[in-house]
Amino acid sequence: MPALTRRGFVQHSAMAVAGAALPARAVWAARGAARGGPLELVFFTDVHTRLEWDTPLALDKAARAINAHKADLVVIGGDLITEGFESSAAKVEPRWDAYMEMHSSLRGPVATVLGNHDLVAVEPSDGSPPAADPRAVFRSRIGVDRTYRSLDADGYHLILLDSTFITGDELKYHGRIDPEQLAWLAADLARIDPATPLVVATHIPLLTGFYQATEGATAPAPANRVMVNNREVLDLFADHNLLLVLQGHLHVEEMLRWRGTTFITGGALCGRWWRGPWQGTPEGYGLLTLRKERVEWQYLSYGWQAKRPPNQ
Repeated sequence: MPALTRRGFVQHSAMAVAGAALPARAVWAARGAARGGPLELVFFTDVHTRLEWDTPLALDKAARAINAHKADLVVIGGDLITEGFESSAAKVEPRWDAYMEMHSSLRGPVATVLGNHDLVAVEPSDGSPPAADPRAVFRSRIGVDRTYRSLDADGYHLILLDSTFITGDELKYHGRIDPEQLAWLAADLARIDPATPLVVATHIPLLTGFYQATEGATAPAPANRVMVNNREVLDLFADHNLLLVLQGHLHVEEMLRWRGTTFITGGALCGRWWRGPWQGTPEGYGLLTLRKERVEWQYLSYGWQAKRPPNQ
């Protein structure tokens, strides 16, 4: 597939949002990669868009801060809206509208993964019928034909995973990559030169120390907060150059290094669900520079003052 220019990617993205889905495997042309230099990324996650408490103003403020970096690529880690899982499509439509206004204002190439809140009408609390396909609204809004896919930049390979596995048990879902997606991932990696630096984006973390840091060294992680088959997933990368994993869901900033791979949990654009900072992490986003074998990361606040009352 020929590489898209920066403008071409934006045009294709606009078409996709209008209803023509991008192919599952695409190519973006990044300024840094094209000139053989570092690749500059913005990563933000856990937006939890809603209309209350001036949230659309916060999204506009965040988008302006993100655009000012003029990054080669913006990666979004899921939970674009809030409470889609237990809501009808009609109820969350205004939230999607508000999010997409922000999304469409982002400059340059954008790659987005699905979060558990982005599933729509899995178990509607108002008694309306469950959706036949809870992922359909995400695919339509974001303009993709499936919720896991990969993209290439000259010298880098980005893999976007769908990490929410609906269970119907008391937890509602687990973090898991299902067998069909695992097979796709193995086939995708088989086509990639093992030396190629890989970047993975997932909503539910593949590796985190959050529960040990906040609850004690022996604290277990709930199955709906981490990837329960993370070792099975990571084993697929054993013979590849997995440079970076970008992840969300926990609303904290965290950076781990394991066997040459950097794992970054990217805080949350909404902080403590629009109530201010959570576990010391303010509302914000990450700025990254990739240099083939090195990852530089900083977490930045965009200066939002929470309007949501603490007891709501």
